Amino acid sequence: MDIKQKIQQLRAELTQHNYSYYVLDHPTISDYEFDMKLKELQELEAKHPEFFDPTSPTVRVGGEVTKNFETVVHENRMYSLDNSYSKEDLQDWEVRIKKMVDGPVEYTCELKYDGASMNMIYEHGKLVRAVTRGDGFQGDDVTTNVKTIKSVPLQLKDDYPEKFEIRGEIILPIEGFNKMNEERIEIGEEPYRNPRNTA
Repeated sequence: MDIKQKIQQLRAELTQHNYSYYVLDHPTISDYEFDMKLKELQELEAKHPEFFDPTSPTVRVGGEVTKNFETVVHENRMYSLDNSYSKEDLQDWEVRIKKMVDGPVEYTCELKYDGASMNMIYEHGKLVRAVTRGDGFQGDDVTTNVKTIKSVPLQLKDDYPEKFEIRGEIILPIEGFNKMNEERIEIGEEPYRNPRNTA
């Protein structure tokens, strides 16, 4: 198999895995296995830019958006954080950062919650739209669902810009996930597979 065929094979595999994960809610490989395949593809594409494809999984953030909600184009692209599984990756990243920044660099580290990435748009302090990341360029309008989350303010107090966006993760704690599944099983419904996709 030549390089071009290997790249095409990895793209096809990753696209199918993305579809299974994001659309069907039925992961077919582990996150780690997916990340390793994605990293291999990224390295091959970097070495062979002549095979660039704008639809490659390395260009797109997630999977297709589902068809249960209205599709909305993001005003500003929603990026995703890259994963790292080695000390060398982090060292390479730090070298790139230091080339871009004049002076000393300080870091703040925090836990990353693994949930559903969300973009909430407020106008005049009022929540007007909540959109999933989707593929980074467009996502699902899930405003009605997000408005049921008690910790999400529908109306902000005090002085805020006329229009702004808040981006973060919608998470479902494991206790709540387990309770939901117990209730679903009791009424004869299929339990959810994982808290992230359920959120």
